[in-house]
Amino acid sequence: MAVETENYNPYLAARHAWDERYGDLLTRANNWRRIAGLSGMTALLAVGALGWVVSQNHFTPFIVAVDALNRPIAAGYAGRTLPDERAVTAAIQNWIENVRVVTSDSQAQRRAIDLAYAHIASGSQAQAFVTEFDRANDPFARGRSETAAAEISSVLMTGERTYEVEWIETTRDSNGGLKSRERWKASVAIAISPPKDEKTARANPFGVYITNASWSRVL
Repeated sequence: MAVETENYNPYLAARHAWDERYGDLLTRANNWRRIAGLSGMTALLAVGALGWVVSQNHFTPFIVAVDALNRPIAAGYAGRTLPDERAVTAAIQNWIENVRVVTSDSQAQRRAIDLAYAHIASGSQAQAFVTEFDRANDPFARGRSETAAAEISSVLMTGERTYEVEWIETTRDSNGGLKSRERWKASVAIAISPPKDEKTARANPFGVYITNASWSRVL
């Protein structure tokens, strides 16, 4: 017993007891810290990779064209698919309706004008023709005393990029009384340039632009 007492060191005994009680906990805690650190790095790498993938991905809007009854007539990705003849015909029909309409609602009139010009090729004969027509027949001034609406009769393809449009144009006074009902005919030429941004796709989804235009009343 004396030898054991002489060899007994209370500091070493306490350190041994501390190591047995807490050493395993510290080892496990350190291991969890390493795992958590690796997980954090992995998460950061994953987020970075996801951000890179998203930055490289370009979404292209899918456009659906509908007729007056909201029935789909053509569809495709803007900038990837050229419009078929039904879409071109619908675009020309809508253009005639917008460029010829006269309404007492100034906001509706402005929307019609904006849509009409969104389908005219910049710097083209059609732009000069329509601008001159609007100056001589100011739709806002006319809208204070009368309204006009075009009812399309036909849109016929006469060449690779040329069309003939016929319509009945009805003009009424401010009280809704009939002033005239006349037949009109137009010749238009188009160019196709698919939209490359969302703003253009909203106004002109199939990129159909009027390059040349003329119209006259059918006697």
